[in-house]
This record gives sequence, structure tokens and C-alpha cells, in this order.
Amino acid sequence: MKFTRIKLYSLAVFAAILTTTACGSDDPEPVNEEELITTLRVTFTGTGPNEGEVVTATFKDLDGTGGNDPEITNPVLAANGSYDVSVAFLNEAESPAENITLEVEEEGDEHQVFFVANNITFTYQYADQDVNSKPIGLSGSVLVGAAGTGTLQVLLIHEPNKDATGVSGGDPTNAGGETDISVTFNVTIQ
Repeated sequence: MKFTRIKLYSLAVFAAILTTTACGSDDPEPVNEEELITTLRVTFTGTGPNEGEVVTATFKDLDGTGGNDPEITNPVLAANGSYDVSVAFLNEAESPAENITLEVEEEGDEHQVFFVANNITFTYQYADQDVNSKPIGLSGSVLVGAAGTGTLQVLLIHEPNKDATGVSGGDPTNAGGETDISVTFNVTIQ
């Protein structure tokens, strides 16, 4: 009987040591792996004078950098038009396609979409916010200016500093963080 108690006590001590060692603070932190984004879709739905008009800009690169050229559909927008905007990110290398947009929305405090226009008037207003009342950019509205051509860069930045100067207003200059995807579309306004 005494021998059994010693065996049980020894087993309990061993289990306690094993548990203490396994839960040490030196354990690595779980890694939040970056998702593969093969497809970016920006949908412009007309409001005001161009109500009902739907224009979609897409970027699709299923084989990644260095393979085949990506498929790009550039947008043609109405001069002096207004649009509701929605942005979607997908991994179409998987079947069925993985909707990365859901993760961006869920982790909104760690992501922000930026729109950088060159040679065109493109004024974007954020319509969505993260838990800290900072913009995400998956939905919004835009006013476009006079007829012309230019470019529109769409960026998704992971872990931007949303408190840095201009970032909450849509300027990525001081955002920092890591760019998950950056696509430049050729835009025609007519």
C-alpha cells in the first residue's frame, strides 16, 4: 500500500513538472499567416445622375508574381459621377475560392484599404469602421471629376498606424505596416 502511494505521488509530481514545463513563457506565439490574395475586385455602383450603373475593376493573378501576366479589367467611370464602392479580396487559387474580405473585415483594426488617384479627381469617403472607429475601406463612396485618364492605386495595408497623420483620411504615406496587395488600375473618366 505504501509503495502504491509513492508511485502515485511520483506520478503526480512528474505530471506537475511536465505541465509547468509545457506551459512556460518561452513557447512561441502563434503566427497569423498572411493569406494569399490572387484577386482584387472593386465594384462601383452609380448613385445620383448615374444611378444603377455598375462598373467593376478587377485584378486576377492566379499563378502569382513572375508567372503569367495578371488579368486586369480597368474601370470606365462617368464624368462628375458619384458611386458607392465595395472592395473584395479573394484567393481563387483554392477551390472553392476563399473570401479574404471576411478576414479583413473581422480584423478591421489591423487593416485599411487606400485609394491613391493620379491625374484624375477621385474623392473617396470611408463608410465602414473598425472597433476603434477608424476606417477599414471595404465600403465607401466616391465622387469623380471631369473627363480624363489617370491611374488609381488600390492598396490593402496590414497593421497600419491609423493614428498617424493623414492615415484615417485615406493617405497611406505615414501608414507604415505591410502591404498585402497593391494594384494600379488605368482609369478612364468620360
